Amino acid sequence: MIDLGISKLALIGTVALIVIGPEKLPRVARTVGTLLGKAQRYVNDVKAEVSRSMEMDELRKMKDSVESAARDVEQSFEKTASTVRDDLEGVAGSESDFTSSTDPEAESDRSWFSPRPAVYTPPRKNWRVKRGAMPRWYKLQNGVRTHVQSGAARVARHRPKKRF
Repeated sequence: MIDLGISKLALIGTVALIVIGPEKLPRVARTVGTLLGKAQRYVNDVKAEVSRSMEMDELRKMKDSVESAARDVEQSFEKTASTVRDDLEGVAGSESDFTSSTDPEAESDRSWFSPRPAVYTPPRKNWRVKRGAMPRWYKLQNGVRTHVQSGAARVARHRPKKRF
């Protein structure tokens, strides 16, 4: 790395003062400062983008591992369910011992053997209602304003009414 001490910076400043001149030196110094600032921001943005992409790769790997674990659990559950179903059918001999053939729900009663995927429903929120941390009774008691009003509207509201 470049070692810039106070003596080297003083030498660079002296040479710049001689070469550029005292009239243009402040403008050149400002320009160099802004360019260095832009370069630092660009480097920081690139570093942040690289770290974000690395995090995204890690998250993708984690997602794949979780999905494979979920598939393994689902397959083991299906195997267990099928063995339990076979055992129950073997013990019962036939389903007519447990259910009557006239029962229409007996056919649809086996739906618990095949797992159904859960459907995500987001919580219902009333986003138009603004909920404050301070209760309304406290605001009324201590005179805290609950409605925003412009200065002109506030003056017009509290101006005495004209009586004719």
